[in-house]
Amino acid sequence: MRVLIPECARHRNGEGGAFGSLLRVETQLEATMKLTDNVLRSFRVAKVFRENSDKINCFDFSSNGETIISSSDDDSLVLYDCQEGKPKRTLYSKKYGVDLIRYTHAANTVVYSSNKIDDTIRYLSLHDNKYIRYFPGHNKRVTSLSMSPVDDTFISGSLDKTIRLWDLRSPNCQGLMHLQGKPVCSFDPEGLIFAAGINSEMVKLYDLRSFDKGPFATFKLQYDRTCEWTGLKFSNDGKLILVSTNGGALRILDAFKGAVLHSFVGYNNSKGVTLEASFTPDSQFVMIGSEDGKIHVWNAESGMKVALLDGKHTGPITCLQFNPKFMTFASACSNMAFWLPTIDD
Repeated sequence: MRVLIPECARHRNGEGGAFGSLLRVETQLEATMKLTDNVLRSFRVAKVFRENSDKINCFDFSSNGETIISSSDDDSLVLYDCQEGKPKRTLYSKKYGVDLIRYTHAANTVVYSSNKIDDTIRYLSLHDNKYIRYFPGHNKRVTSLSMSPVDDTFISGSLDKTIRLWDLRSPNCQGLMHLQGKPVCSFDPEGLIFAAGINSEMVKLYDLRSFDKGPFATFKLQYDRTCEWTGLKFSNDGKLILVSTNGGALRILDAFKGAVLHSFVGYNNSKGVTLEASFTPDSQFVMIGSEDGKIHVWNAESGMKVALLDGKHTGPITCLQFNPKFMTFASACSNMAFWLPTIDD
């Protein structure tokens, strides 16, 4: 069987129904369809959205894969329907700006950091565009925000060299860690531990229930003075940690031993841009965009490059994530692109 992308689905003002019907075909195939090198190489841009006037700095899929929300340097939050392939709603945070947007476990609420005025984290209801709660404490820009996959806990890391632990139900910080350098941080897929990358040279693992006793594991990596760490992500199987940088290299670590399994290079990032790297949901592949609008894909186990995709983005691909439930992914510069595969069966 072969599924082709209709021409009308390639343009923003094409009918959303064409994308939606195609995605439903993809969904029906998922019982037997798996991500392979060939499937990844077959991905093409199916829809491009030009809702933003400035860089999209972050986006996040809902856990059911049905929606995606983006934050932009133009102070807007745009909610997209992934099944219909169209924007649903645009909200604004003009006073405080918006960055590092994350869905909570409720599909109609998000948390996000501020990039204007102060460094407070905000908890927003998308339903009525009202703030539910504020989380003050950081006094420099927040650079990491990670929601627990299992409950209302989240963690944040900041240029103030602290990591803070929060609960959505309280404005008060539930835990505070002072560090020796700038952190990036992330929960593991079971929500039992979190990783902190510190000063672009070491990864510390903490048990959430006893983080105040210090890390239970520390992995020191060779310090690379040419770039800084910009993100940490666990693979969904919990076995790997992906370290992204503002340079031209990614690293995959063994999450148990800390050994560097692979370093991925060859993508363009000469200007020190923060480019988001991601695992595919099956933990098999690693993806990152580049400043020339192309997406590079590697096999996480072998380290071999398996695909080079041209998104024809007008600027660096700052955001890139695979949908957690459907055979589609999204990439963004100031434009948002939805991708679908053409499938041979």
